[in-house]
Amino acid sequence: MILAVLVCGITVVALVVLGLLAFGVRRRLIQRSGGTFDCSLRWNVPASLREGAGAPRGGADFGEDSAVAPGGKGWAYGIARYNGDCVEWFRVFSYAPRPRRTLERGVIEVEGRRTPEGEEELALLSDAIVLTCVHRGVRLELAMSEDALTGFLAWLEAAPPGQRVNVA
Repeated sequence: MILAVLVCGITVVALVVLGLLAFGVRRRLIQRSGGTFDCSLRWNVPASLREGAGAPRGGADFGEDSAVAPGGKGWAYGIARYNGDCVEWFRVFSYAPRPRRTLERGVIEVEGRRTPEGEEELALLSDAIVLTCVHRGVRLELAMSEDALTGFLAWLEAAPPGQRVNVA
C-alpha cells in the first residue's frame, strides 16, 4: 500500500515537473527568433463595452473567446511575436506550438489608446497601455508596456509603400 502511494506521488510530481518544463521550452522556442513582447489580448470586444456602457446582454455570440465582460474580464495573457507583415499572438498558458491569433499589418486599424480602468488594472500588467484596434472587422484590445507600444506602432507605420496603415 505504501509503495503504491509512493509511486503515485512520484508520478504526479514528475508530471508536474514535465508540464512546467514544457511551458518553459515552448516559451524559449517562441522567443528564440527575437521580436517578442508581452501582450495581453481581448478579442471581439463589443462596441458598447469599449464605450464604457457594459457588455450587451441576451446571448450575443462573441466568437471563440466569448468571456468578454465589463471591467477586467476577458483578457488573456500572452506573448506576441513579429513575423514579417504579421504579429503572431500566443497564449502563455498553453502547450500549442502555433499562434492563437495572427494579426496582419495591412488590415489592423488602430482606433485609440487608453490606460487600464477599474478591474483591468488587476487583470493586466502594472505598466500596461490598452490599444483599441479593429482587425478584419473584429474589435480587439491589446495591452502592452509603453516600450512595446512604441515598437508596435513603429512596426505598423513602417509598412511597405502602397499599404494603407491607420495609426491613431
